Amino acid sequence: MCYNSQSVSLSSTPPAVQFKEFGDIMMEKQAATIGLPRAMLYYRYGTLWRAFFQELGIHTVVSAPTDRETLEHGTALAIDEACLSLKIYLGHIAALIGRCDYILIPRISNFGRHRNMCTRFEALPDLARNVFRGTEQKFLSYDVDLLLKKDEEAAFLSLGRALNCPAKAVKQAYKLAKKAESAQHKAQVQKQETLLKRDGMKILLAAHSYVAEDPYMGKVVADYLRHSGVIPLRADLVDPDWALKRSRDLSPTCKWEISREILGGITRYRDGVDGIILLSAFPCGPDAMVNELIVRRVKGMPILNLVLDSQSGTAGVETRLESFIDIIRFKEGTL
Repeated sequence: MCYNSQSVSLSSTPPAVQFKEFGDIMMEKQAATIGLPRAMLYYRYGTLWRAFFQELGIHTVVSAPTDRETLEHGTALAIDEACLSLKIYLGHIAALIGRCDYILIPRISNFGRHRNMCTRFEALPDLARNVFRGTEQKFLSYDVDLLLKKDEEAAFLSLGRALNCPAKAVKQAYKLAKKAESAQHKAQVQKQETLLKRDGMKILLAAHSYVAEDPYMGKVVADYLRHSGVIPLRADLVDPDWALKRSRDLSPTCKWEISREILGGITRYRDGVDGIILLSAFPCGPDAMVNELIVRRVKGMPILNLVLDSQSGTAGVETRLESFIDIIRFKEGTL
């Protein structure tokens, strides 16, 4: 078990909150627990985080899957203009308060020039520190910003030092965690390639993983498609390096990393599917622009632009999905 016997306070941190980064962490001598909110980038990096901490002998706890209560708690904590994904994320943080020693909230800004993340991912640590300043909860973070020469490996090494773990052990933990992350993603891609070869109607879901996999958002859509005899595929399940290169076929100027991966996934799967659903959480700024781009650039393909909000019930969503499926079947002469 790794721990740090000293604590360095941050002058800008409110007294009720201890928000520590890198070398400022104090880990109690008993086994510490790190909380992982099951939202936002958890669906992208969850395997990496869990494997990394496991290799270092640090216990993790993950918040329960999203439900109505999660959303309501998050909505009460967020400003009205916040997107649905952020409201859900705050709900997951709230669910972990008091259940762990630290909650992991990374700051991920960019992976280089024209490879930006949404600005919300830059602000999340500061946002959490402010929203939960009235609690005793402590937070843990790391910083990825390649424009400032802070890559992911360096960020995790700094995280390991903050946890007072030997550098060699941290390097090994990160290496093994990246292998686990890669293996999991390759398995998902391979499973999708198998589905692509099956007979039957196929619809491509173009969405961020934290929308597509969240049980209160995108999973409802995928489940309805399966129940209707449709094979749902996901645009984000593709080799990311290949997708980034092929994204230029649809837009040479799109600057958001995840959006570029989705664009590349569309170029990969568009010839093998019967329609595309652009699935977004209201009101996502990048999606509002990128989805309009997709509608204009992808010709000859039925496209449904489906924006999810915080309203209860799925009747409206199911009605639109049923109509979209009928349109495809009518177009193909099977209705």
